[in-house]
Amino acid sequence: MLTSLQNSLVKQIRKLHSTKERHKQQLFLLEGTHLLEEACAVNYPLEVVCCTPQWEQAHSQLWQMVCSQCYRSEIVSEEVLAAMATTVQPDGVVATAKRDEQENQVALTGLVLAVETLQDPGNLGTIIRTAAAAGASGLWLSDDSVDLDHPKVIRASAGQWFRLNKAVSEDLKVTVQQCQEAGMQVIATLPTASLTYWEVEWRKPSLILLGNEGAGLSDDLAAMADTQVKIPLSPGVESLNVGITAALMLYEAQRQRIYG
Repeated sequence: MLTSLQNSLVKQIRKLHSTKERHKQQLFLLEGTHLLEEACAVNYPLEVVCCTPQWEQAHSQLWQMVCSQCYRSEIVSEEVLAAMATTVQPDGVVATAKRDEQENQVALTGLVLAVETLQDPGNLGTIIRTAAAAGASGLWLSDDSVDLDHPKVIRASAGQWFRLNKAVSEDLKVTVQQCQEAGMQVIATLPTASLTYWEVEWRKPSLILLGNEGAGLSDDLAAMADTQVKIPLSPGVESLNVGITAALMLYEAQRQRIYG
């Protein structure tokens, strides 16, 4: 059992708390039983898995499954596990996985999200969770946004991170153009739009553009949209959370596709 905080593996995993180190090591961190179960459910390749003796006893079947899917497994003390995790009260298990495994090809059809300069990991995780629940085809993220594999993003997705195709776009304008060339309609969310989001024909292949939490969409991206829509707000209310905005449009699209 690993008990020393000076162990090289422990130090390596602790460094993954930082964005710089995740990029340097090309690894990201998974924390908690539920995320591990979701990773195993889709046979997501794992590098290292560490758990406490108590966790192993309580989850012996999952531990055996995890050990068969990872390159290295270690039993560690509670103190070491706590040092590895980013959460205040970790539930006994952490794992690492390669960053380059995370990005799947996003289809240029169906219902897709393109998110620009999103900074809050909780918002991104919520959008991923909602997109997966609503049957979206995938998500594009601008390269100046929060990391797709930020620990808080993965936790906020409640495991749906593993089930949604997602990728970072080096140039979101190029990605939007490719979607248009593939026959997708591009819909931007703007408070000044004349149409409301339920007035759109969502049964067509659609790309939804969502902007930064504070600044919204850039003018360049907004100008590329085929259609601009708003979400009606009561007087005195300036805006909605970007995750809520995504949910409203995703589920309106689902409603139209199911019920017409």
